[in-house]
Amino acid sequence: MADEKFESKWEGKSSAQLKGLTANQVWPFLEDFCNFHKLHQAVDTCYQVDQDPSATVVAGTGRGLTRYCSSTSTSPSGESSVIWAKERLVEMDAAQRRLTYEVLDNNVGFKKWVATFEVVPIVEGGACEIQWSFVGEPPEGWNYESLVTFYDSSLQSISKKIEQALLMTSSV
Repeated sequence: MADEKFESKWEGKSSAQLKGLTANQVWPFLEDFCNFHKLHQAVDTCYQVDQDPSATVVAGTGRGLTRYCSSTSTSPSGESSVIWAKERLVEMDAAQRRLTYEVLDNNVGFKKWVATFEVVPIVEGGACEIQWSFVGEPPEGWNYESLVTFYDSSLQSISKKIEQALLMTSSV
């Protein structure tokens, strides 16, 4: 593998299968762009921020919508720190159950960064798969393996949260 410092672009994909759930059941959880904190255990806050003046929100697609996500952590010494990102919805295709967003600004080391969520039906077994892919310049302070581990563990947690929410609603 080439030395990561000299790679101009990182690409990767994580996936998680949800057995017994259809893509149409799962998609509404990811489609709700400004409520990511309800899915991602590490995200404390997620909300819509003022529109970027250069972006145009296309009616019905949400494209151009900008969100702010943050997480607060406390060190063993009691110091709090906030990590945050401002992200813009680039594409939302409800028919394909796919959304793509770009990181506009952050304090986590990401420069040019685009990620996509897609919910894909698995015909055999009545299941679906969530795919979370990314492409961008290597972020400062990360190595490729730790970034992929972050995406993998985050997506597994997100999938479990969706499964639990759907199980709770179906048992009511």
